[in-house]
Amino acid sequence: MLIKGSRRYNLRHNTERTEQPTFGEMINGQGRGVVSKLRYGICHMSFNGCEVIAVHNALVYLKKPHPLKDIAFYMERFRLLLGFFGCNAYSIGKALRHFGADFQRVRSTEDAKAFIVAFWTKRPFLSSIHTVFCVRCREGIMVYNRYNTCIHEEFCGTIEEIVGKRRPIAIYKIS
Repeated sequence: MLIKGSRRYNLRHNTERTEQPTFGEMINGQGRGVVSKLRYGICHMSFNGCEVIAVHNALVYLKKPHPLKDIAFYMERFRLLLGFFGCNAYSIGKALRHFGADFQRVRSTEDAKAFIVAFWTKRPFLSSIHTVFCVRCREGIMVYNRYNTCIHEEFCGTIEEIVGKRRPIAIYKIS
C-alpha cells in the first residue's frame, strides 16, 4: 500500500497521468495546465514545484532534458516538511549534479549567462520561497516560471526586479 504524498505514490501518480508536459520544452506557470496536476510531496506542483521546474528548465537549456516526473522523484529526497515547503534550496545542486548538469554555486549573478535563483517572495521566514531559472540576453534577463499563472517567460532588467531588495537564498550558475 502506498501512502499518499510518499515518493513512490507521487511517482505512480505522475507516471499514470495520461498527459505529461511536453518533453524537452521549458515550463512556465506551474499553476496552469498539466504541470499543476502533478504531485510533489503532499501537494500538487502548482503549490510547491518551483524548484523541480527550475531544475527541469536548466536541463532543457543545457540540452540534457529529463522527464519532469523523474526529476520530481529524485528531488523528493530534499523536500521540506513533507514537501509542503517545496524543496531545500541548498540541495538543488545535488539534483543538477545527478542529472549531469555543469553548475557552480555562486553569490552573485553578475557573470552568469544562465542561473537558478531561490529567493523569499516577501519577508524572510514569514513568506514563501520561489525558485526560477533565468537566462541573460541582450534585452535583459529572461525568467522562466516567474509567477504561478504566467504562460510565457518574462523579461526583467535586473536581478533586483526578480528577487526584490532582499538577498537571494541560493544562486546556481549554469554552464
